[in-house]
Amino acid sequence: MAITLTALLFLIIAAVLGAGGVWLAALGGSWYYIIAALAFLLTSILLFRRRPSALLVYAALVIGTLGWAIWEAGFDWWQLAPRGGVIILLALWLLTPWVRGKLVRAGGETSAAGTGALLVTVLVALGVAGYSMTQDPLDLAGQLSKEAVTTTPDLGGVPNDDWHFYGRSLYGQRYSPLKQITPDNVAKLQVAWTYQTGDIRRSTDVPETTYQVTPLKVRDTLYICTPHNFVIALDAASGKEKWRFDPQVKDNDDRQHQTCRGVSYYADTAVAAGQPCAERVYMPTADARLIALDAANGQICPAFGDKGTVHLEAGMPYNPSGYYYSTSPPVIAAGKIIVGGAVNDNYSIHEQSGVIRAFDINTGALVWNWDSGNPDVTTPLPEGQKYTANSPNSWSISSADEKLGLLYVPLGNQTPDQLGAGRSANVEKFSSSIVALDLNTGQLRWVRQTVHHDLWDMDVPSQPSLVDINTAGGTVPALVGPTKQGDIYVLDRRSGEPIIPVEEVPAPGGAIEGDHTSPTQPVSGLTFMPEPLKGKNMWGVTLFDQLACRIEFHKLRYEGRYTPPSLQGSLIYPGNFGVFNWGSVAVDPERQVMFGMPTYLAFTSRLVPRADVPAPGAGTKGSEQGLNRNEGAPYAVVMGPFVSPLGLPCQTPPWGYVAGADLRTGKIAWKHRNGTVYDSSPLPLPFKVGVPGLGGPIITAGGVAFLGASVDNYLRAYDVTSGKQLWEGRLPAGGQSTPMSYALAGGQQFVVIVAGGHGSINTKAGDYVIAYTLPK
Repeated sequence: MAITLTALLFLIIAAVLGAGGVWLAALGGSWYYIIAALAFLLTSILLFRRRPSALLVYAALVIGTLGWAIWEAGFDWWQLAPRGGVIILLALWLLTPWVRGKLVRAGGETSAAGTGALLVTVLVALGVAGYSMTQDPLDLAGQLSKEAVTTTPDLGGVPNDDWHFYGRSLYGQRYSPLKQITPDNVAKLQVAWTYQTGDIRRSTDVPETTYQVTPLKVRDTLYICTPHNFVIALDAASGKEKWRFDPQVKDNDDRQHQTCRGVSYYADTAVAAGQPCAERVYMPTADARLIALDAANGQICPAFGDKGTVHLEAGMPYNPSGYYYSTSPPVIAAGKIIVGGAVNDNYSIHEQSGVIRAFDINTGALVWNWDSGNPDVTTPLPEGQKYTANSPNSWSISSADEKLGLLYVPLGNQTPDQLGAGRSANVEKFSSSIVALDLNTGQLRWVRQTVHHDLWDMDVPSQPSLVDINTAGGTVPALVGPTKQGDIYVLDRRSGEPIIPVEEVPAPGGAIEGDHTSPTQPVSGLTFMPEPLKGKNMWGVTLFDQLACRIEFHKLRYEGRYTPPSLQGSLIYPGNFGVFNWGSVAVDPERQVMFGMPTYLAFTSRLVPRADVPAPGAGTKGSEQGLNRNEGAPYAVVMGPFVSPLGLPCQTPPWGYVAGADLRTGKIAWKHRNGTVYDSSPLPLPFKVGVPGLGGPIITAGGVAFLGASVDNYLRAYDVTSGKQLWEGRLPAGGQSTPMSYALAGGQQFVVIVAGGHGSINTKAGDYVIAYTLPK
């Protein structure tokens, strides 16, 4: 009975591999699956006939598969296992007495030759598997220089023990000058305190409900916000709550995102210390308000705006309810609070303006507005007029240099992201760019575009980091700008001119009728862009889902980076998840190096003619996955990650790394897999595959970098010099945020991260703020 069932199983496998293999070969893919199907078929026939030669045929399949797998993937266990795992398991089954023994008794002929051949091939395959587990051909080992390039770095004027802005200072370096925690003692870190906000995910929340906040620390107090815009002050030593403010933001399922990345802090030197609102915390809300609070007690500061609130819907061309809001902390610089905003991607062509507005920090009066649809006129919009609809917006975090008088804004693109016909000259100029604006007037000083005629949602997602870099021509005030496509732009922040060269390279053409593509696209000399995908890069847990991914790969249009969206469906790699996203990178201004978390996930993008778009329904308003309706446009778009029938990425891991680079030379020094499948597999397996992440890193002067972000629930510490992981702390929920570090008056250093999860990547939800420190 066992041998008959085995023969039947082999026959089914032969049929599956044969049908899929013929399909794949017809699409121009590998012929291996046809050959494997024939081997399974012949083995099945011989098993039905109880012929020991079945073992010889299967031994040939094992050794042939091993050779093919090594030829395609080298000695990378994560690529070899899907190709050979099922085949080896079946070989072991064939060697059991229930099968091999039956073959011996069936016809009198000996099975010694077949048994020996199959056993040897299995042992060779297992030996290769064991060897490949000790190898990582995709790892880049190396070291960054430990030497300080400068001993007097510009840290933005923030006291060493504090963290006053989202990126610690207006420079957005995510660098702490604290040195108590080092590579030698970081493994001793322990939890100092844990606080829970009570703001947990609700059944009425939109899917993109996330907890991304980086706390601020001023003297003895931490300031945080929550996904539903509560503002909370905590004691920095104990984590005990001092006060909280609830802005009463109502649920709105028209809202695409429900998150808060941080609040903004300001000390008014014109008000005596201890007086009401001498120090303030500003909160941007999900219902388009900007609220000023007394940092001492959380009470509203009535002198700001309309009884403490500036209403951000003013001047917008459409009703903003649910369609315009701010998810990122405003910039406070030069006596102004400067606000961008998020719009709902791909809902409709009737979107709010992407205007950047500067308000007087004390009164809330509008000082200037820069609208990329009307970039030359920055004087406050007259009463009754409207900003330009659907102009490129800035949903992420800006940086500023008060000495140069410049604001640095990462810009997105016009909705629909995948359709470029009819865009204005201003949209073409400013989409997916970094712009420098005059802090006092809002006038444009320079623009550096990172994608021309963006059809891929490659908006600039990251806060630029400002750091002075030593060059052959002297010290240059620089800007480090990470992008979704993997390029790191290192620019002279005075002019926007490259310090590390940027070149234009040919890009694929062939947009849909009525649209066009740019013949070239810029590429920075410091880039983490991935190699183009090939059929052999398709992945699966088994050779069956790998085959499915190979078929899908060959069905899609793909000509490398910047393949335009199409009616047949295009593969977009990197996808709009981004190699880098809002977490940005961390830079060390002394060593002039960076630490980042490049992520690699392919997406698909298929245009749907308006006549074929189904009637509106639940879940079809637009997001980063599924049907994006693009109401008013000639096409909707179906987009999402390129995944197998099992829901796993179709391209081979690693999908996430940590990496270090020298900002003076543009050289990537090291790059290592980051994160495990512990929280995303059916069994809690600690396999270091290299997983995606959302969040950002920090660097400390002690030579340690900290990063949560990955889809397993850990905060990790790394040696900045080598990238070696030094420590990890288990989190009670997803750590999709950026940590920070501070010290108390006595010098005790803390590292704090918020663990609340991320709705769109399905990490565990929570409401935790966790502080770590060394034992006393």
